[in-house]
Amino acid sequence: MGNYITFPDLLIWLPLLAAAFSFISKDERGAKNSAIIFSLLILGVSVATLFFTNDTQYLSYNHVNYIWLKYMGANYYVGLDGTGRLLTLLTAIGFPLIFISTSNSKYENPSRFYGLMMLTQAGLMGVFMAMDALTFYFFWELALIPVYFLCSIWGGEKRIQATFKFFVYTFAGSLLMLIGIIYVYLHTQGRTFGDGTTSAHSFAMSAFYTVQLSASEQNWLFILFFIAFAIKMPIFPFHTWQPEAYNQSPTSVTMVLSGIMVKMGLFGAMRWLIPVFPEASAHFKQLIVILSVIGIVYASCIAMMQDNIKKLVAYSSIAHIGLMSAAIFSMNQISVQGAMMQMFNHGINIIGMWVVIDIIERRTGVKKISELSGLAHSAPVLTILFIVIALANIALPLTNAFAGEFLMFSGLYNFSHWMAAVAGIGIILSAVYTLNMIQKVFYGSVNSLTTDVKDVSWNEKLVLIIIVGIIFFVGIYPQPLIELTKEAVNNMVVSVQ
Repeated sequence: MGNYITFPDLLIWLPLLAAAFSFISKDERGAKNSAIIFSLLILGVSVATLFFTNDTQYLSYNHVNYIWLKYMGANYYVGLDGTGRLLTLLTAIGFPLIFISTSNSKYENPSRFYGLMMLTQAGLMGVFMAMDALTFYFFWELALIPVYFLCSIWGGEKRIQATFKFFVYTFAGSLLMLIGIIYVYLHTQGRTFGDGTTSAHSFAMSAFYTVQLSASEQNWLFILFFIAFAIKMPIFPFHTWQPEAYNQSPTSVTMVLSGIMVKMGLFGAMRWLIPVFPEASAHFKQLIVILSVIGIVYASCIAMMQDNIKKLVAYSSIAHIGLMSAAIFSMNQISVQGAMMQMFNHGINIIGMWVVIDIIERRTGVKKISELSGLAHSAPVLTILFIVIALANIALPLTNAFAGEFLMFSGLYNFSHWMAAVAGIGIILSAVYTLNMIQKVFYGSVNSLTTDVKDVSWNEKLVLIIIVGIIFFVGIYPQPLIELTKEAVNNMVVSVQ
């Protein structure tokens, strides 16, 4: 593998190349166009991977495995399986939607801004395709570091405090995960290379999956990895960095954080945490489901109290991620399948929510719900498109989130009737704060801020129509997502039985 260009090569090297072009661009137009054009090329590659899912026939197209640090047993190994395809597709869809919808936004040093955004995409692609623990950690950091600079340079007035908190949380989590990776690595079997040389240990995912650890070792290692992933999701009580970071970050960066980057934590739990530490996962699953359900209700209650529309959506996202986390740690096939689908659907919906919020903020200059009213009169197209996205976000039937949420609740009910009942409160509260926000922002009489608001421009309308199209297509016909991920779901569930 690796004698010619493969899909994983393209999904990582194209955003790196785009970053290079953006960094050397001398004007805003060149940097922006480089980012948009390359992101559309990446989307084309990601869609093409869906036609090469048979690894028996197309193994060499879907995997890249180079010797990296031979005597340490580390390979640069990236590949596409069902989960990887789903999340790289979400990443590939998300970035052009973000760039096109925010193309009217102005940034200081745009070449640096778009360059860092494309570096973030390269890191995300690598995380979702990594099949070597050291490769995974490398891309994990590559995805996080550019976001730190994006938030701290182009964020709001309180960006330094918000970014510092984000950095401390994520750095601490990454350090704990690195300690865990090294410990597991030192307990793996070595590997033999083609030239006859050997390494004492291995970072390969297959070596991590077969490592022999005692129950006590699994327990404390599970905690190290889980903290890193829980911070990234985030779930209660590791969530406190998130609302202010979302509020202070540029909205395009917030879209990446909430639509795509939070999936790193869920993906890490499914790919590295549960299969590597199956006994510890079974031991801690009850506690994690309880924490996740607490987070659903807690975040939903806080969202109901918000007057800041960005913080409302931030807490809404915490509640949705809490349900996905609870479903994953219920560890039955139905709930895991639902969580897998919902990772994609939540990303699409939340990016749509942020697109509308960005439009409102740029048109009116405010984020307070109490200062907005009557937008339906001045921006009727925006109102219609937003209502569809908002109703999808609360999993109305025939929208994309319904099937995944139904499966997650079914699996959670099989795990614990009480947990499913309490989590169901979050669905009710979600409808309450979403409909309340729609009523206050879009209906009622216009005021001085909203009377002259222009409706959506062509680029904003294009992005929102695409999002609404995905919402209805997946809502009516979710089977392609199920088929894409069912093998990965079976493998994960089998690993803990």
